[in-house]
Amino acid sequence: MTETAAATTGTGRFTWRFVTPVLIGPVLNPINTSMIAVALVPISHDLHVATSTVVWLVAGLYLASAIAQPTMGKLADVFGPKRVYLVGLVVVLIAGFLPNIWHDFSAVLISRILIGIGTSAAYPSAMSLIRDQSTRLDRQTPPALLSGISIASQTTAAVGPVLGGLLISVFGWQSIFLVNIPLAAIALVTAIIWVPSDKTRPERTGPKPALRDIDPIGIVLFAGALASLLVFLLNLKVELIWLVGVTIVLVAALIWWSLRSEHPFIDIRMLRRNGALSRTYLRMLLIYFGAYSMMYGFSQWVQGSAGYSADQAGFIQLPTAVLAAATSIMIAKNQRLRLPLVLSGAIPFVGGVLLVFLTGASPLWLLLLVAAIFGVPQGLASVSNQQALYRQAPGAQLGTASGLSRTAVYLGSILSSAAIGLAFPSAPTDSGLHSLGIAVAVVVGAAAVLALIDPALKSAASAKSERVGDGLKTQ
Repeated sequence: MTETAAATTGTGRFTWRFVTPVLIGPVLNPINTSMIAVALVPISHDLHVATSTVVWLVAGLYLASAIAQPTMGKLADVFGPKRVYLVGLVVVLIAGFLPNIWHDFSAVLISRILIGIGTSAAYPSAMSLIRDQSTRLDRQTPPALLSGISIASQTTAAVGPVLGGLLISVFGWQSIFLVNIPLAAIALVTAIIWVPSDKTRPERTGPKPALRDIDPIGIVLFAGALASLLVFLLNLKVELIWLVGVTIVLVAALIWWSLRSEHPFIDIRMLRRNGALSRTYLRMLLIYFGAYSMMYGFSQWVQGSAGYSADQAGFIQLPTAVLAAATSIMIAKNQRLRLPLVLSGAIPFVGGVLLVFLTGASPLWLLLLVAAIFGVPQGLASVSNQQALYRQAPGAQLGTASGLSRTAVYLGSILSSAAIGLAFPSAPTDSGLHSLGIAVAVVVGAAAVLALIDPALKSAASAKSERVGDGLKTQ
């Protein structure tokens, strides 16, 4: 019996053929997010672009991903996750070639935006594919599979600076774009062959999804609000303060529209009712503000003030990668959420405080220690927030809800970019790093308190009693 046939009769299982493409795709976004951290300086020098301009390579992917993640999730909910997943992988393949055939900063920026859009299809599609397969097989989703996505994404994000530094030192900065090609190609081929067709998706309860469910007006309002906010935060000039007003107006319009739309892009009513899910989004925003401030701010400071090269800066963050991966694996089957989520804010609080005491003359062992401190909470936050999301999100909206979780992450990234810009207005300095450390400590400390007082973070026993696949029924 084939895997698809077995799945539709409820007698199959989650095989390695199904799991392989589901795990590969979601690593593309985090690895592209983190590899660029050590490439900004080489790209700036090679293409003769100012530091204030090259930062748009980070911001462009942030903005594209923050908008595209829930959009792709919505498309996956409506048209089927496999279709959306495959289209996204094709976009990534095209983007990987672009900077290598067009040696210009505009090509690099376009490639980053395309990578942001293409890779954004993977995570929400993967979550929907898993939920659909769970319902087909009439079995609960293995916690290890959900943790596997977190571990794969977390590990590649943490390894990104190390891999990026190594590739740049051997092949040049263009190689961090080429690395997408084999990964996307493997995910594309295996998904075509081994992932069940969207035609075999379990029926939903309620109305059948239709094209009108996309809500283009909601998407435009959401994109406009994020874009105006991002432009202001990356420039932080008095003459651009009007963009804050634009953001507020667009957010108000989005809320008004969502409350009156039958099929809203951002379901404000659901978020208002589902306080647990809304708090999960907020925790993710706060935690990843600290993670990305460390990843990008610390990396720039190591190169610009402490005097290390791009590949050395990548290897200095190796303890972050190792401990993040090890922690993710250790808690892969953990069902208790409160303690890991409290620690995911409390531990980087200590790291933020230590940043205040670093100088360009600090010994290498101290830099490695600070990097190591930020590794453990990344593993804790990634796995535990993923499990919280899967439990709390409505089954019929899992794609959109998963995409919104990534938007929360990128909002944290966007805010961290603004904080880094304030800390390093012209070049990385010790005093700027100290200010950044204070900001990190305050924000991640708030995340720890939020997790501590959240009544929705239940015990292991109650978590196991929750059914997976609510809102869906098998054909």
